[in-house]
Amino acid sequence: MSGGGRPRDMAERICVAQIDGPHGIRGEVKVKSFTADPVAVKDYGPLESEDGSASFEIETVRPAKGHLVARLRGVSDRNAAARLTNVRLFVLRERLPPPAADEFYHADLIGLVAVTSDGTEIGRVVAIHDFGAGDLLELRPPAGGATFMVPFTDAFVPGVDIAGGRIVVAPSADVRTAAQRGDD
Repeated sequence: MSGGGRPRDMAERICVAQIDGPHGIRGEVKVKSFTADPVAVKDYGPLESEDGSASFEIETVRPAKGHLVARLRGVSDRNAAARLTNVRLFVLRERLPPPAADEFYHADLIGLVAVTSDGTEIGRVVAIHDFGAGDLLELRPPAGGATFMVPFTDAFVPGVDIAGGRIVVAPSADVRTAAQRGDD
């Protein structure tokens, strides 16, 4: 781990993993990888913290049940590993392969306007979550208020237009009501 300069523009960087906490007593960390091939996270070179203040080099990585276990250069004990809990790891977009036609980097979806098939705006993508059953888009209604979730599946999101800055959402009646009220 080493210090860094100022943070780069977030559009230039993609979050590829998050440190979930220490593993054992020798400085290894549990890592949740967001790459298509989880172990490939080690192939993208040094990773940066979200604010760009620290750089991390993965020395070794191995799969474990539900996560990866990684050894980071310069992290040699449990206390140092514990201090990294919840650190999100970023890499320059240019180091990553381009996404396939039906794949998207989460960073490219954040900020897109969500519209229905008739063009009615129902929100804006503020986050993407995966609680174990697949990706969910978190949308903020145009009028503000509480956010709501939409499954990121072909059935609920039949269209994504990154260049046009929008996604088409086929929401259920419950989602339409939440979008209109501005709450869950």
